[in-house]
Amino acid sequence: MDLTFTDHERAFQTEVRDFLATNLPAHITAAVRAGVELPREIYQEWHELLGRKGWLGATWPREYGGPGWTPVERYIFDVECSRANAPRVVAFGPHMLGPVIIEFGNDRQKAEILPRILSGEDWWAQGYSEPGAGSDLASLRTRADRDGDHYILNGQKTWTTLGQHANRIFCLVRTTQGGKPQEGISFVLADIDTPGIEVRPIRLIEGGHEVNEVFFDNVRVPVDNLVGEENKGWTIAKFLLTHERTNIAGVGISMQALDELKALARRMRRKGRPLIEDPLFAARIARVETDLEAMKITNLRMLFRAQKQGHPGPETSILKIKGTLVNQELRDLARRALGPLAAPFPGSVGETNLMFGPENSETNAATYFNNRKTSIFGGSNEIQRNILTKTMLGL
Repeated sequence: MDLTFTDHERAFQTEVRDFLATNLPAHITAAVRAGVELPREIYQEWHELLGRKGWLGATWPREYGGPGWTPVERYIFDVECSRANAPRVVAFGPHMLGPVIIEFGNDRQKAEILPRILSGEDWWAQGYSEPGAGSDLASLRTRADRDGDHYILNGQKTWTTLGQHANRIFCLVRTTQGGKPQEGISFVLADIDTPGIEVRPIRLIEGGHEVNEVFFDNVRVPVDNLVGEENKGWTIAKFLLTHERTNIAGVGISMQALDELKALARRMRRKGRPLIEDPLFAARIARVETDLEAMKITNLRMLFRAQKQGHPGPETSILKIKGTLVNQELRDLARRALGPLAAPFPGSVGETNLMFGPENSETNAATYFNNRKTSIFGGSNEIQRNILTKTMLGL
């Protein structure tokens, strides 16, 4: 395979850069650079900008309102957005549910749901994980019992990212008991303001409110909200997780983090010299940069395969594992570079950092701790290794 971009892809790269330089507001990039928890308004403004350009549904074909990009063009877009300090698109509607509806939804669902994702009218949350069903998702226990033309939902979901902003949620629920754990699971949609649904915040170690737990108490959901076939939701779950794991790799985010780390290491001094000249620290930077370059090549190989076959393969698990480890190492090195200045959390003694430390150093601890989650969510890295041994090694 040829790892260089074609003339068309380089022209597209220039178009994305020009769009970002012209349209990405300074207050949004400042919020992203600060490393703080972004409010709904920032995400919404960014989604609207992309929606007007026709770039919000990046993975969607043209007939459904997407740009019809190739996998390589989507990669270019993600990398350029990250390097320009644009927010990540909140993936649950555009990148996760949208492709599911396109692949498995009926005509009515496509006509009703897809336009509302692109317009920003609906903000979706993901109801997958449960207190006893995280990486072992097939052991979920939230029930959906049939009552005429409705399902009655009872159970609990947890780690519902940005669920406090959502007005709708897609869920995996158990519609049949017994049999293999993967059997009897269905994929249903619900309005969060339906009576019986309660969203409670989970406060994280750095003080943020990024995730939630969602409770269902005799929630009536129309059977028309079933996506695909009843009891066949596991197929949809795997389809969606493949898209999620590709997105988690975050090549562009790690490239931006590497640039920031190098700049920080040039500013911080140790024994009278720039930290980047310290042999041990420079060696760690070189090692993580090598890993990142290898991951970029793996990502491009996966995109080449997806462009030929129309869908990603099990390599997404490799990207998920390596992508999260690289990103965590970058955050760890930034923490080590700052030393004591990395200690305060926002709202505690961060004022000292604002006065004496490098720009945005007061949020470094929060960013470091928050990124510990990435090797767990979307299917823990241990689960990804199991997937690889089964699908690629035949063990």
